[in-house]
Amino acid sequence: MTSALLALALLAAVAGPILLRLLRHPGFVTGRDGRLSTSTTLALAWTVILLWLLLATLGYGLTAGGGVAWFQGPEGPLSSLTTVYLPLLGGPYAALIAAKAVVGMRVERGSMAKPAPKGTERRPLHDLIANDSGRTDLVDLQYVALSAVTMLYVVAFFVTDVGAGLPKLPSEMWALTGAPAGAYLLNKMAVRANPVITRVSVTEGLLAVEGGGFGDAPLVEVDGTALPTAVTPAGTLAAALPATAPPAFSVVVTTRGLRSDPSPYPAQPSQAGGPVPLSGP
Repeated sequence: MTSALLALALLAAVAGPILLRLLRHPGFVTGRDGRLSTSTTLALAWTVILLWLLLATLGYGLTAGGGVAWFQGPEGPLSSLTTVYLPLLGGPYAALIAAKAVVGMRVERGSMAKPAPKGTERRPLHDLIANDSGRTDLVDLQYVALSAVTMLYVVAFFVTDVGAGLPKLPSEMWALTGAPAGAYLLNKMAVRANPVITRVSVTEGLLAVEGGGFGDAPLVEVDGTALPTAVTPAGTLAAALPATAPPAFSVVVTTRGLRSDPSPYPAQPSQAGGPVPLSGP
C-alpha cells in the first residue's frame, strides 16, 4: 500500500507541473487552428505515463528493491519495456508525425483550412474527438477511447504491484494504440475538410468572407441564394449583396462539393463558456 501511494504521489508530481503549464500556455498541444490536437495530446500523455513508470520503478529498485541486482535478469522489472511499452508509445508518435505532415501539405495546397484562432478561445476536451467543424468524429473517438482505456489499464496494474516493475502486459497490447493510431492517420488522409468561415463583414453592400479551405472556385451563398463570388489576393471572398438582402442572414461557402457550416451575420452574441463567435464589421 505504501508503494502504491508513493507511486501515485510521483505521478502527481510528474503530471501536475505539465498540466499547469498546458493550462496557462496550451499552444504546445494545439494545432494551427488553436484547437486541441488529438495526436499531440495522446503522444504527450503516453510520454508522461512511461516517464512515471520508469521513475517509479527506479525509485523502488534503489530503495525497497535491493539495488542494481533487482534490475538484472530476463524477468527483471524492465523486461517488457521494448516488447510492449515502446510500441505503445511508438504508435501515437508515428500518428503525430505523419498527421502533421499530411495536414501541412494539405494546408499548403489549399485543400484544408486551419485558420488561426481569433481572440481567447476556450479549448474544451471535446476537441480531442471532434473534426475541424466541431462535430464528433468516430475515428477520433475510438482513438481517444481505446488509448484512455489502455492508459488506465497500465496505471492500475502498476499501482497494484509496484514491486513487480512494469506490468507484464500481453505483447499484443500495443495494438490498442497502434491500430487506432493507424486508423486516425488514414482518416486524416482520406477526409476532405470542409471550408471554414472565420469572419463575415459587409461594407457598402459588398460582402467579405474570411476563412480558409476555399479552393480555386468557391461560391458564396446568402440564405441559400448563390452570389457571384471573387477571390481577393488576400484570400478573402467578395460578393455583392443584392438590394433585397435582409439585415440579418446566413452565409455558406461551397467548394469542391463541400459546404461550410452556416455563419450568421451579424455575429451572434457570445454565450458564457461557448466558443468565440464570428465577428461582424
